Amino acid sequence: MTNNKPKPDFFAVRGSVGHLQSTISAIGIWAVFFGVWVLATSSGWVNDLLVPSPQRVLAATYDLFINRGFTSDVLISIWRVFISFAIACAVAIPLGVAMGTFASIEAIFAPFVSAWRYLPAPSFIPILLMWFGTGEAPKLALLVIGVIFFLITLVMDHTKNVRKELIETALTLGANRYVVVLKVVFPAALPDIVTAMRQMLAMGWTYLVIAEIVASTTGIGAMMMRARRFLKTDEILAGIVVIGILGLLTDVMFRMLHRRLFPYLEVKN
Repeated sequence: MTNNKPKPDFFAVRGSVGHLQSTISAIGIWAVFFGVWVLATSSGWVNDLLVPSPQRVLAATYDLFINRGFTSDVLISIWRVFISFAIACAVAIPLGVAMGTFASIEAIFAPFVSAWRYLPAPSFIPILLMWFGTGEAPKLALLVIGVIFFLITLVMDHTKNVRKELIETALTLGANRYVVVLKVVFPAALPDIVTAMRQMLAMGWTYLVIAEIVASTTGIGAMMMRARRFLKTDEILAGIVVIGILGLLTDVMFRMLHRRLFPYLEVKN
């Protein structure tokens, strides 16, 4: 009996991988990463003061959470990221949908948004401190600036990708602009908008440390700056690991939300 099942091609162009291969690949790359890290620190290839071993980082993480009240810093950082992200979404999604639907609105805002998109958010720190002082406002403003203009552009592009036939059909059936935008364009673009939100939330986590190293005594970034003064690189790396885990968890949450809201796309894929 001849087995006609094709052999798996590791380098298949735009091919697919099974769940088992995906799991093994994900575990394997992290195993290699930590293996090289342990080997480098245990063999003396790196300065132990600057590059502590994973065991020291794990012990520092445990000490921070159990004995140093690090949980409150983590919760404050989570609150800053989510509040600033909610503010950015509240502005970016309606504006992006409007820009992607109406050429006249795009003509007004696109030159403004495009210019701001290329300005590095950290460059606003001095002026934000002068405007808002050293409270929560400059930190939230920096996180909003770092996300909002990219999110507006992504939402606009995804809205433009809505099939023209859907809009023309709605207009032919007598739908007004309100119905076309809210009942046709927005639902059609929503799966891609949720994906864009997931991508931009990752951007918010990358700006978190920058926002919290400026005149801040709370948050993960502030803890990392305190650790820098005493050359506690294990605590700095512990902060980086915690941010990475939080970012990964929020990414997984958005993926689950996407699957729950749009199960037909999962079946299609």
